[in-house]
Amino acid sequence: MFMIKFIDLFSGIGGFRVAFESVGATCIFSAEIDKYACETYQKNFGDNPLCDVSKLKANELPNFDILCAGFPCQPFSLAGKRKGFDDTRGTLFFDIEKVISEKQPKVFILENVKGLVNHDKGRTLKVILTTLKSKLNYNVFYKVLNSKDYGVPQNRERIYIIGFKEHNIKFEFPEKIEKKIDLSAIRENNLNECNISEIAKFNIEKHLKLHKKYEDIKSNPLLLAYEVRKSRCAFRFDNLSPTLTAKMGTGGNNVPIFVNEMRKFTTKECLRIQGFPESYKITPNTAQSYKQIGNSVSVPVVTLLAQEIIKHL
Repeated sequence: MFMIKFIDLFSGIGGFRVAFESVGATCIFSAEIDKYACETYQKNFGDNPLCDVSKLKANELPNFDILCAGFPCQPFSLAGKRKGFDDTRGTLFFDIEKVISEKQPKVFILENVKGLVNHDKGRTLKVILTTLKSKLNYNVFYKVLNSKDYGVPQNRERIYIIGFKEHNIKFEFPEKIEKKIDLSAIRENNLNECNISEIAKFNIEKHLKLHKKYEDIKSNPLLLAYEVRKSRCAFRFDNLSPTLTAKMGTGGNNVPIFVNEMRKFTTKECLRIQGFPESYKITPNTAQSYKQIGNSVSVPVVTLLAQEIIKHL
């Protein structure tokens, strides 16, 4: 079997790389502009991907079979201002287009937030698909997948866009996995770290008492609080994590909290929720680490997609 080579654009901390290397592909080039994410990437893969994708000279890239790109989602995200292509980050899609056009890979896989589907009444996605199908002449498939349906204890909806140079390929997205995994599988026990402030505790208690079954709810060891504010506090009762986001790096109240322990998720728990291997290294419990994990892909989902992609190569 020939060596399947891929490049990892907007690589973050390497979620795509972990997934594709696990199915036997080889990464030959990575690019990431965030210096802190690059430090984490280097700890785990031994090379520093520091590079501005918008300044890449596509003709100087080595030849590869698969292009992976979780291109910046903020322009299309409900958590951002949703400026789309009016935001300079949104135009980075067209930098991906230049690389695909120049290098003509056998396959590409792109990942973004679900908000891309309806952004600007669907026109943004239409521009992307038209570019990939009509201009670049790829056989394109796309679908919104939720990580919770694929063995990940997290409610995380993302769109995956996959294109093949070969037009006879009939790609199928993976079926949902019946086996459900909840937060008990990722939780670290007996921790005395990641404690929250007294103000946050007060606000959680205040909002909890609004529920009729307050005592029963509080006794649930997997009950989560998040988006904790004086006027607002959200809870999850389904043993799943809410979507981990880059906002976790902006303050303690944006990191999900185990209510019965009154502590934030640790970065180890967040890595497990995203499906990274136990051996993965990251600086523990810092704002930058939380941000990096929130920006990443769910590794098990991408692994399933990678397995299906590899079948066609």
